[in-house]
Amino acid sequence: MVSGTTLHQLRQQLAEGVPPGRGDEDSVRRQWWAALATLQEDFLLPLQPLTGVWIASPLPALYEPELLRQLQGWVWTPAEVGTLLEHPAPLLPGGLGGTARPAAASPSHFERLILEPDDGTDPFLLLFTPQLQLAMALEGEPQRRRLVLRFDPATLTEALRLVDERLQSRSPEAARRLRGALQGLGALRSEEKTALTFWPRLGERLAAMAPSVTLQPVVRADTRRDGEREAEPSSEQARGELALLEALTHEVRTPLATIRTLIRLLLRRSDLPEAVRQRLEQIDGECSEQIDRFGLIFHAAELQRRPRPRQDLARTDLAALLSQLQPLWERQLGRRGLLLRLEIEPQLPPVMSDPSLLETMLGGLIDRFTRSLPSGAAVLIRLQPAGSRLKLQLSCVDPPNEEVAAQPAQAAVGPVLSWDPLTGSLQLSHRATQRLFHSLGGRLTERAGQGLTVFFPLASATAWPEA
Repeated sequence: MVSGTTLHQLRQQLAEGVPPGRGDEDSVRRQWWAALATLQEDFLLPLQPLTGVWIASPLPALYEPELLRQLQGWVWTPAEVGTLLEHPAPLLPGGLGGTARPAAASPSHFERLILEPDDGTDPFLLLFTPQLQLAMALEGEPQRRRLVLRFDPATLTEALRLVDERLQSRSPEAARRLRGALQGLGALRSEEKTALTFWPRLGERLAAMAPSVTLQPVVRADTRRDGEREAEPSSEQARGELALLEALTHEVRTPLATIRTLIRLLLRRSDLPEAVRQRLEQIDGECSEQIDRFGLIFHAAELQRRPRPRQDLARTDLAALLSQLQPLWERQLGRRGLLLRLEIEPQLPPVMSDPSLLETMLGGLIDRFTRSLPSGAAVLIRLQPAGSRLKLQLSCVDPPNEEVAAQPAQAAVGPVLSWDPLTGSLQLSHRATQRLFHSLGGRLTERAGQGLTVFFPLASATAWPEA
């Protein structure tokens, strides 16, 4: 069967019946990223365990590693990428010329297909799971761009028909595997209320992504009347700042996650020059650090804006977690010329915490503590018992000079951030860090010149009162 089906036709089919757009490129790209985040964070990640199929172009669209591992995918990418995809270790699964390898050959569970000139490069995503099916695309002429979201079975069925036509004419084996994967999902359940839920969630996320920032002046000392205090931001203004901060952290994390995914795919090549591999690993590490860092800022802002009771905690082997993370921290600190020493007393009991978030939180604590340390300093992490708790202490040992013993004063920037005048970097404020650790069962103390200390309740001990 010969067919001239293009991906441009697929996007037009998805947009059929949708009112013309009025957006520019920047605005629809923001809508696209917000829709991807809403789909993954609010709808897919809660569906565990998850099975399904996705079809996308010109990148996988999905960026959450857990989803890329669980779902089977097909992605059309530009032919120019093919120069990086030569045997024996391609950047993306699949060979050249539109022939895809079986998904089982790819740890990421997706196959690569070739994007042709008349396909266009606007992104689209088709997703099919037993509980959720949808199509997303950007479409339209300049200044008349629009985000298209379709949930109705008729449109999705027609989209699959066009995809099948395209694959049958260019990659019959891929068409056969896609049909098999869809059949393996069993009966699909289309929920009409999905669209009613998705659009409000997307609207909330977009509303938080303010297009501009209005600076609110405060009353300075030389303009205040006697006895008048400096103006404090109103609660409404503070909520607005926190919502904006959440949006900005999301805007940073999302493209970084996509970059990290592509870097890790490239690192699968066995013929990379060692210097190139080292550079790519460095980029991967930097992306991971910043993703975790901005993830903590997002979590802190959310906790400040929508306070909630301490989450459910579980028995956590803190000693094993620290030992597991030691090589990663050594590499991270080594890039900044810092040394790490880890001292853990033997046979320590488990504590009560949330191990999934605690790992990121501990990394953020080390970043906060070491951000202003000069090259050559050594960081000591010590874990030891302290009555009904375990004490985790961070301190600077063997400093190059005496000046690093005391941390510089931090300047507050909004409700959850502080500014380090020594490095010029933004980081979580002391109060926000305390609040985060408290939600994880810990209690943070910080004293100038004495480092940082976090106390965790033992799993066998009675939880201590809320602070």
